Amino acid sequence: MERARAYRFFHDDEEWIAVKPIEPLNLDHIETVSGSKDEFYIDWELADRRKLRAKQRRLFFALINDIVQWSVMPLEYIKDMFYLQYSEYTGREISLSDNSKTSVSDVNTLIDLVIDFMFEWNVPFKEGYKQLPREEQYFIYQCCRHRKCLVCGDSADIHHLDTVGMGVDRRKVDHTQKHVMPLCRTHHENYHQLGAEKFAELYHVPVNGIKLDAGTLKKLGVKGNYESQ
Repeated sequence: MERARAYRFFHDDEEWIAVKPIEPLNLDHIETVSGSKDEFYIDWELADRRKLRAKQRRLFFALINDIVQWSVMPLEYIKDMFYLQYSEYTGREISLSDNSKTSVSDVNTLIDLVIDFMFEWNVPFKEGYKQLPREEQYFIYQCCRHRKCLVCGDSADIHHLDTVGMGVDRRKVDHTQKHVMPLCRTHHENYHQLGAEKFAELYHVPVNGIKLDAGTLKKLGVKGNYESQ
């Protein structure tokens, strides 16, 4: 992951964005992930350059402690493992010390790596789960991918929040246009008992859930009409 500044300008009545690297590009890293040093595609997001937050540090170490309890490996070993993974992924070092220059976006990337690991290896969320930023789309996406209930972490089904319609063949519906939420049977029933607004308020989850791309829906076995995707 390279750092760059983006500049917006207009030329010949067209809107353009120019990207300028903040520091020398790691060309070996670029070639590894894209296959070329000269021509490559980029994804970009707005970086939150504010200094890391104390609650982010607490969340990271809560998740790390969950992994320690599951693996019986030393905390320092687990922490260093994810620091190294972050370094390999971004090409940069990271520190969560008070005097570091680590940003909110940097720590979010680190936490995403930890969450990915925990879902992939079915690590039980305990203390960390209570602090997870459940309003973030990325976490909901991972819960869908791994069929984990957004509320409790148990095995879940993909629950449609938008009404599909009585008598409509779901196999002919484009589910990429429907909002979904991964919920276990208990919380699925709870959702219908309380209604969307009260359910979201009670469990601190987003009322609208998330929309999934066609590739993810197909992997989850949600049959539909994805010919245009």
